Amino acid sequence: MPRFAANLSMLFTEVAFLERFERAAAAGFQAVEFLFPYAWPAEQIRALLDRHGLQLVLHNLPAGDWDAGERGIACLPDRVQEFRAGVATALQYAEVLGVGQLNCLAGKAPAGADPALLRATLVDNLRFAAAELGKAGLKLLVEPINTFDIPGFYVNRTQQALDILDEVGAANAFVQYDIYHAQRMEGELAATLQKHLARIAHVQLADNPGRNEPGTGEICYPFLFEHLDRIGYQGWIGCEYKPAAGTEAGLGWLTTQTAARA
Repeated sequence: MPRFAANLSMLFTEVAFLERFERAAAAGFQAVEFLFPYAWPAEQIRALLDRHGLQLVLHNLPAGDWDAGERGIACLPDRVQEFRAGVATALQYAEVLGVGQLNCLAGKAPAGADPALLRATLVDNLRFAAAELGKAGLKLLVEPINTFDIPGFYVNRTQQALDILDEVGAANAFVQYDIYHAQRMEGELAATLQKHLARIAHVQLADNPGRNEPGTGEICYPFLFEHLDRIGYQGWIGCEYKPAAGTEAGLGWLTTQTAARA
């Protein structure tokens, strides 16, 4: 049966971030993920995880100035030192938080930039990050993101991510497969998951259109959940969606899924 982790950057947002851990546990989640922990001391977040019996399954490497619209810096040639310093910071947090994998957002390609230079920069940065994470026994993830939501995002298709990881050549580097982003860019969800399962370390979900909870759009999630079981996916599924009418009000899909598999 799939295991679901609450994405605290998207769910329970009617309360402050540090209050979302309690809400996630009360809603029945046993694990959480989020974009970034860096605005709070790692020890404070760890205390909340322990208090509420939650496992942290994922967070991202630092990704530049998020509030200014940046969505990663790993492909940017003029930000290499900042990226590498961010890897060190992420590892410090990971050690305290007990997370086993960190996601790297490639960033948006600047207008007029040399595509070959962007790719070379990204590959070099991923090699560096994978080596540093490998020393700590952690996985490095790379996430394709659709270019409707984030125009210009450099890594936007599954095969592109796989090709880049082939060039990186690191045994601890994997794809983070977000069903919502994949549906918008390429479809073929079931076939892609099955074909590349060995290279997918984490899955995330949201329905389309709207990026709301499962059951609100065109994606047949009951089928996909059963499919993930059939093909042997063992990881967590991060619930990275925007609740249509409040988080708890939109958890019927999860209750139904849990009851159906009990």
